[in-house]
Amino acid sequence: MSEFLLPDEITTLARRVVEENAALGRTVAVAESCTGGLVAAAITEIPGSSKVLDRGFVTYSNEAKQQSLGVPSDIIDAFGAVSVACVFAMARGALERSDADVAVAISGIAGPEGGTAQKPVGTVVFARAIRGNDTPDAESQFYEGQDRGGVRLQATLCALELLLP
Repeated sequence: MSEFLLPDEITTLARRVVEENAALGRTVAVAESCTGGLVAAAITEIPGSSKVLDRGFVTYSNEAKQQSLGVPSDIIDAFGAVSVACVFAMARGALERSDADVAVAISGIAGPEGGTAQKPVGTVVFARAIRGNDTPDAESQFYEGQDRGGVRLQATLCALELLLP
């Protein structure tokens, strides 16, 4: 069986995530929507990743976000799945439902459909939650001019960067 093919930039960053977190004895969890498991796949491509990756949640639908991560429906109703409030709740839910020390959540609009004037295709929102810290970090990115695959790969890179110590 051949290795999963990921761009070298992603594999290199995933290796750093595994090595640097392993050196600290730190474990991670990922809560993915638009990336569909690419972040977890990148991490598990690296030997030794079992020491670092506690678990991954692929919660593509709003219902999955609610059921698997405990995202309140009122957050999705009020702000949408692609919002800081939603990814905060996703990251917190990933920590609550895992033994990880840090969790990253990703939700976005990869396209080609689904964008709006307020949230165009290429909009991706990220949150990082660290156990013991009640305030997750969040950021939004806009990957203009990218196709669906490009948005997903850029989002994967950003999520991996957020998992570095």
